[in-house]
Amino acid sequence: MNDSDYTLTSPLRDAEVTGGPVLALTVLWHPDPARVGEQYLDGSGDGVIELGRFMPMFSRPGKDRLPLGYGGISRQPLRIARTPDGGLEITPPDSRMIFELDGEEVRTVQHLNAERVADGAVLGLGRAVLLCLHWATSLPRHNPVAGLLGVGSAAIMMREQIRAAAQTNMPVLLLGETGSGKEVAARAIHAMSSRAGAPLVAVNMATLNESLAAVELFGAAKGAYTGAQTVRAGLFGEADGATLFLDEIGNTPAVVQPMLLRVLESGDYRPVGAAGDRHSSARLIAATDQDLYGGAFNHALLRRLESYVIPMTPLRERREDIGVLIQHFLAEAGAAPEEFPFALVSDCACYDWPGNVRQLAQVVRRALLSVRMGEVPLLSALTRSVATPQGSAARLAASTAQSDEGGADGVPYGAGQARAGYGGAAHSGAGQVGGGGASPAPAEAKRGRRAMPDHEEVLAAMDGNGWRILSAAQSLGISRPTMYKLLDDHPQIRRPERIAEEELRTALAACDGAVDRCAAQLRTPAEALRRYLGALGIN
Repeated sequence: MNDSDYTLTSPLRDAEVTGGPVLALTVLWHPDPARVGEQYLDGSGDGVIELGRFMPMFSRPGKDRLPLGYGGISRQPLRIARTPDGGLEITPPDSRMIFELDGEEVRTVQHLNAERVADGAVLGLGRAVLLCLHWATSLPRHNPVAGLLGVGSAAIMMREQIRAAAQTNMPVLLLGETGSGKEVAARAIHAMSSRAGAPLVAVNMATLNESLAAVELFGAAKGAYTGAQTVRAGLFGEADGATLFLDEIGNTPAVVQPMLLRVLESGDYRPVGAAGDRHSSARLIAATDQDLYGGAFNHALLRRLESYVIPMTPLRERREDIGVLIQHFLAEAGAAPEEFPFALVSDCACYDWPGNVRQLAQVVRRALLSVRMGEVPLLSALTRSVATPQGSAARLAASTAQSDEGGADGVPYGAGQARAGYGGAAHSGAGQVGGGGASPAPAEAKRGRRAMPDHEEVLAAMDGNGWRILSAAQSLGISRPTMYKLLDDHPQIRRPERIAEEELRTALAACDGAVDRCAAQLRTPAEALRRYLGALGIN
């Protein structure tokens, strides 16, 4: 277990895309299900995309390039152009085609800042085709990993990191929110490693009580404690020559953390009550949704665990994958894509999924049951019916979460379930809400029922929600796109790219590297600041 004294804590670099991210369009939904997941990457150099029935040409690795083709899409192109500030300007076509942006019908020129594009903007064409407009940092390629689906850059890079980690015996630390696929990644690393023929031994560290944790992990000699009638091997003994997956590593009882450090350093451990040491060649994979750096977790142990770190990107940051995932979950349930209502797909594409891929899978299954019973499923009802385990995703909206009074995924009902209410209102008005027992959206969630927040309210919401846009929007009961517009218009809220690098470094140092506190000090959104600091190479 001493095969590395260095750490790999940064995502793998992809040299194929240089000079900044490339503007991309990914097919989220199409009347021809085979088209879902196809992409167009803008390599024209002039920063303009003309999007219509016969242009541009979409493809995926190994397939022919084809236009969208659907007859409900206007022949007159929709124009997408880069702006000098790094954002985009979208000009709808001069046609009768209904064009929707993030679930809302629009007919005028729309301006999107770079952050909104980074979050993925959803374009609806003729209420039949959905596209995600986003930045790409790697070229599309076929690099499958069992269980980890997606066509966007984040999914591609996660699979690359999993493949690279599988070729080593280094400890791996999987960092990601609840439901983001950490266990899937652990199983994939094991399956592609030289240990694939041996078992993957898994344990949830949160289930170990302090008094017996050492016995569970390291075993015990006969008579070591009351009831120990035989020798107990322990998990490290079971995983000798195999892979040991320690899920929820952040919940490891403090008493065994130094013992884990020793076995990571040397492979040696001593079972409880034993007279001598044992040795295990177990390869360790750990996972957590917690911030191990800011708490009481043993830092020496953390340094050993992070020999190879793989961040699991939350679903809200890889919106371009939602269509492919929905198709996959429908196929698992034996359903055809045609069974899933377009309006619900649009809502799903615009939602921020605090429970990540696991929550999306649960919602798709519940929605399919509703459809087959003749009901019209509404995302706001489906999301508050699905229990999402409390974790980083829920903590993301901690200031607005209401575990009993609010939605089961930690989002209060009155907050409009992030962007869930757009599709229902935009596609069919109030008549489509409900039906067959689906609960109507709350009054606060419906557009036009409240005045827009003023500058003071927006600033207070950002201050009260750790300068996180989604949480602040939920606390105000408005959509995230609306929140973006309010932030753009606010005289006191700054965009990180407009802050001098020296000021950024000074503020980050003053906050001991805590990005959230730095964001509050600088009055800039935390997510955008974190991305910008990463782009500058400031950690």
